[in-house]
Amino acid sequence: MESIKRFFSTEDIFAQHTGIELQDVQLGCAKAKMKIEPFHLNGAKTVHGGAIFTLADFVFAVASNSHGKLAMGINTSISFVKAPLSGILYAEAKEQSRNSKLASYSVTITDESGDVVAIFQGMVYLKKESLEFNIN
Repeated sequence: MESIKRFFSTEDIFAQHTGIELQDVQLGCAKAKMKIEPFHLNGAKTVHGGAIFTLADFVFAVASNSHGKLAMGINTSISFVKAPLSGILYAEAKEQSRNSKLASYSVTITDESGDVVAIFQGMVYLKKESLEFNIN
């Protein structure tokens, strides 16, 4: 897991800049958290949808690339079901299906109480290129 953490902490500079912390990676799964900071808030003083999407997209990327084959997002959707104000958000991505060309993932974003904040679905196209890490 340390090699994939290093990979995403050096290669995904945007996620790193937003304060996302990768917690766990398994084949096809990933968990991360993000402490809500003032710069994550929108004009209504709730967490900006873009910040929530970034957290979901990050674990989606980690989970889909965890097999060591370059995966590129081709379709995503997100439903916001609760407007968080403060605290820590948690994201968990799980692989739903995978074949030689496509894979799909579901991501659940929760708050510190375990309440669902957002539900994200994503699909990736699996490229031929291998990535330079090993999660074992």
